[in-house]
Amino acid sequence: MIHDKLITTPALSFDDVILVPQYSDIRSRSEIDISVKLTDDLTLDMPIISSPMNTITETNMANAIHQLGGLGILHRYNTIEYQAKLLSYVNSLNRRAAAVGVTGDYQERLKALVDQGLRIVCLDVAHGDHILMEEAIQWVKETFPDLYIIAGNVATATGFLRLSKAGAHAIRVSIGSGSICTTRIQTGHGRPTLEAILEISKMKKKLGMETLIVADGGIKNAGDIVKCLAAGADLVMLGSLLAGTYEAPGRVVKTEKGSFKRYAGMASKEAQLKGRGHYNSIEGIATMVKFKGNVSFTIVDLLKNIASGMSYSGARTIKELQEIAIFQLQSTSSHHEGLPHILTR
Repeated sequence: MIHDKLITTPALSFDDVILVPQYSDIRSRSEIDISVKLTDDLTLDMPIISSPMNTITETNMANAIHQLGGLGILHRYNTIEYQAKLLSYVNSLNRRAAAVGVTGDYQERLKALVDQGLRIVCLDVAHGDHILMEEAIQWVKETFPDLYIIAGNVATATGFLRLSKAGAHAIRVSIGSGSICTTRIQTGHGRPTLEAILEISKMKKKLGMETLIVADGGIKNAGDIVKCLAAGADLVMLGSLLAGTYEAPGRVVKTEKGSFKRYAGMASKEAQLKGRGHYNSIEGIATMVKFKGNVSFTIVDLLKNIASGMSYSGARTIKELQEIAIFQLQSTSSHHEGLPHILTR
């Protein structure tokens, strides 16, 4: 019976909740530390990773994000030789990161990347709670034990636990939430980022797990990032917020309505054909987004607002935010009240 398989509690997304302001003794936002430790010799100054998408992260984006204190992961929709060449141009040597799949040429690809100084591998598939992902993690652990492994995506605590036990150091969380993702429409499957983080972080705390949560999908603004961190995420992976920047791959297209750049989901027909020469299930779209200028403008604004958000809860660190943050459910009217509603009168 379908009723035996029905979860009756609603799946919460970012706009369904609001963080409750609390007493703060933070006199300056410069007191706030948003750094995240990945390894003994690598601490990020900010909890931001640029997504391994072919319209988001190649060498220019990776170097820019590294200079700002985050992590950029090179996409895998190219030849082995070209991806390895891109990696060789990444300046911060201990942050050389790239994505590979879990089938086909991924072992050969990974070996070529390691030869170019790869330090962090992102095992990049849409549905990470899968036997092929487990096998790939185990192979990487055996073949390149010094590599830092980011796996995913998963949307449940059991999936997170499975990949953690397999050996992943960090795991991307959320399925079907991306701004140009159509997975939920095409497959009927998915789970909101916030709901998944809440469930997984609860399990992590109970079991004393150290595997990092990477919130990946549906993040529209700095407020959503603050909610991710407060819910238990250690890092956020950004795609659409970085799309259209100077450092994103692709040319600027000038029209009568302004300047634009191409942004495509990795499961879109366009991205698959360009990257692999064929396509499987189509679970994404491609579009044009407004040109935003240098990515540093976007990141600096995000960081200022993240710090502001943490100060509203009186938190100086991400871990402190996770300990003291209070979420409250909000109605649709409450959400709309928080928007600049004079524009809709």
